Amino acid sequence: MPGGRLTQQERRQIALGLADNLAYAEIARRLDRPTSTITREVMRNGGPTAYRADLAHRATERRTHRRRQAAPRGPETPAQAHGRDAEAVREYEETFTTVLMQSGLPKMMSRVLTCLYTTDAGSLTASELAQRLQVSPASISKAVTFLEGRDLIRREREEGRRDRYVVDDELWYQAMLASARANALLVETVRQGVAVLGPDTPAATRLEGIARFVDFVGESITRAAEQAREILYTKPETTPSPPAPSPQAPLPSGHDGQPSAD
Repeated sequence: MPGGRLTQQERRQIALGLADNLAYAEIARRLDRPTSTITREVMRNGGPTAYRADLAHRATERRTHRRRQAAPRGPETPAQAHGRDAEAVREYEETFTTVLMQSGLPKMMSRVLTCLYTTDAGSLTASELAQRLQVSPASISKAVTFLEGRDLIRREREEGRRDRYVVDDELWYQAMLASARANALLVETVRQGVAVLGPDTPAATRLEGIARFVDFVGESITRAAEQAREILYTKPETTPSPPAPSPQAPLPSGHDGQPSAD
C-alpha cells in the first residue's frame, strides 16, 4: 500500500521499469508511490544500471533487522525534539542523502551534510557525527575534509581545541560563487582551445559556443547569488525613530477655558 514498505513484487516492477528506461516519476506513478521513494530505493541499491530487485529486497531486510537490533527499546528510546516522528525523520534523511548523491556527492559526504542540515543547532563535532551516523572517526575526517574543501561546511574551533562543523546560509552563497569561479576557469580554458585550433575552424566554433554558454550561465549564477544573499540573508537596517516634537506652550485661557482675546 502507498506509504508502507516496498514489497518484493514492487521491486520487480521497479527493475522492469528501469530496464525499459522509464523515468523514476513514471515508475512511481505506476506503483502509486512518491517519486522520492523510487529514487531512494534505486540509488541505495546500486543505481539505475545495477539495480536488482531480489538483491535490493534482501538488503532492505538486512538493514531493517540491524536497525531493530541497534535501536533501544521501551522507555530508553530517546524522544525526538519538537515532537517529531522518528521514523518520518529517518525516511526524510535517507531521501535527502539520496538527492545529494544524485547531485554528485559521494555517499558518506552526503550523509554527513544531511546530518548537519537536519540538526537544529546546524553544527556538530566529529565525535557527534560519528556517533549519529555509526561510522568510524576516520570516515568522518575524510568526509568533512572533502566538504570543507568545497565550501559546503565551515570549521569552528571550540575551547579545548575541539573542532565543530557548521552549516549556515552563508555557505550556500560561497558554494555558488565557487561554482561560478569553476565556470570562469572552464571558459578561459575553452577559449585557449579556440586560439590553438584556429578561430574559423569547426572545432573552434564548437568551443566558442561552449564558452559563450558557460560564461552566460556563470554570470547568471553570480548575479543571482548576490541578489538572493541581499534579499534573503541581509537583515534590514533599522532607521532611528525621529525625535518626538517638543510640546508647545499652552495658549492662555480665559475663565471659560477658551483662549483669551488680546
